[in-house]
Order: sequence, then C-alpha cells, then structure tokens
Amino acid sequence: MTDSVSPAAPKAVILLSGGLDSATVLAIAREQGYACYCLSVDYGQKHRAELDAAVRVAKALGAAEHRVAKIDIGQFGGSALTDPGLEVPTEGLLPGIPITYVPARNTILLALSLAWAEVLDARHVFVGVNAVDYSGYPDCRPTFVQAFEDLANLATKAAVEGARLSVHAPLIDLSKADIVRTGTRLGVDYGLTVSCYQADDQGRACGACDACRLRREGFAAAGLADPTRYRGA
Repeated sequence: MTDSVSPAAPKAVILLSGGLDSATVLAIAREQGYACYCLSVDYGQKHRAELDAAVRVAKALGAAEHRVAKIDIGQFGGSALTDPGLEVPTEGLLPGIPITYVPARNTILLALSLAWAEVLDARHVFVGVNAVDYSGYPDCRPTFVQAFEDLANLATKAAVEGARLSVHAPLIDLSKADIVRTGTRLGVDYGLTVSCYQADDQGRACGACDACRLRREGFAAAGLADPTRYRGA
C-alpha cells in the first residue's frame, strides 16, 4: 500500500509504535483518505526493535512523513518496559494493572502528537488504544480518549481560534481478532511489526509476555497464520 495521497487530503498524525495495533490504525486512516504523518516515540523502552519496525511499517503503508521523537520518560522507572531492574512478567494475564504499564505514557505520547498536529495544521490524531483485548492499562479506555480530546480543544491555539481537533481511536471496541482481520483486509503486512515487550535486536518475540499472548491468540481467533518471528523457532 504505497499509493500516493491527494494533495487535498486532510492531514492526520498517527501514533505509530511499530506494533500490530498501530499499524492497523495507520492502514485505517489511509483508507479513510488522510495524509498520514506518523510519529514514533523513543521514550526509553527496552524493546527498541519496535522503533525499527515503525520505520518499516510507515514506509510500507505510504506515510506522508515519519518522525521519531526522543523523550526519556524511562529515566523515572516504574515500568518493566523501561526499568532494567524490573522483569517483564511471563506468567500470563493477571487481574489489575500490570508492571508493564508505563506511567502517563499515552498522555505524553498524545501530547507530542497534538503539538505536531498543530504545527502541521492537522485536525486529526489517531491512536491505537484498545479497551477489549488489552492489559488493563488505564490510558487505553474510551473515557481517557475523550478526556484528552477535551483537553486538546482547550489547550491549543488552533482550537481556541475555532479549528477543533479530533482524537480517533478506531480500535477501541475491537477484539484482537477483529483488529487482525481489519488490517489483513487493508493489506497490512504484520510480519513487519513487533509487539513483544522483550523482543531481541532482530525483532524476534519471546512468545510468553502479555503482548505476545494477546497477539498469538488474536491470529488464532481470526483463523489467520501468525507471521510473528519467535526466538528459537
């Protein structure tokens, strides 16, 4: 999917992690006719292979531009995704908010997207949060998305001057299987993506963390082959 976008297409900023969900969101935004400006964030995550995956996905899905912003929220620790002293859990999904939650991550990432959207004169931000097959993160809920949109329209020059901004979360109510089916229909090559919380430098997945479990179960439920590369396979 590398077809050109009309110069008259509305602009949108897409938060692109390099994982399955954000790749699907990019494909959805493209199908809806947006010129997609993809933003990935190097926030100090240990699974840095996802940033390489984001580059591949942005190119494959015809992003108008792709940038990687660096902001080290990992310096504060508090998450197994950023703190080298904390291990990513592999015992399966458990009740409560897991240690892989990164404090305020989606709030910070959306704020960066908002800043770029305002500079681009874009009125749309897309994010791949999901409230169905997820790990219990509080910043993946519809109430959070709506609250951030309300904030965006109070906090920006563009909105105050009448240009409202919309935050789109098209996966919010979808199961992982439905997400996989949607992306497959739109031509997403999920072999380019990395979801694993502890992927190695080559992007190979551990197969045991929550992200790996949800991804594998999604492909199985969708009845589609899983293109994920696993370590030792």
